[in-house]
Amino acid sequence: MNLTDNMELLKAEALIQMVCEWHDWVDKIPYIKWPSDWLVKAIPPFNGAIIRYLITKEGMDDSVSVYLDCYDRLGRFGEPYWEVYPHDDDVFRCKMEDTDSLLGAIEESLVEVE
Repeated sequence: MNLTDNMELLKAEALIQMVCEWHDWVDKIPYIKWPSDWLVKAIPPFNGAIIRYLITKEGMDDSVSVYLDCYDRLGRFGEPYWEVYPHDDDVFRCKMEDTDSLLGAIEESLVEVE
């Protein structure tokens, strides 16, 4: 990659950061205390999500997908929300601040994909 390409990439990244307000969300997104037996992999926030995770447990082949949608780009919830998939043959959504419900839904989904 040459210097011009790198500069264009940095400009594009700066634009995405500004549009998605990444710095503003740092103070708004709650801490999550993951259970010690979960393996949590942070992945890039593609398709409009602000954060994405894949969660599994040791020895499992499948994982649970979790994302944070702060702008209702991917679904309709009316405020920033977490989505867990799969969950009971559908998806589970809860408010961004409701990490207890989020953790419960992930645990149910991990049992579902075992």
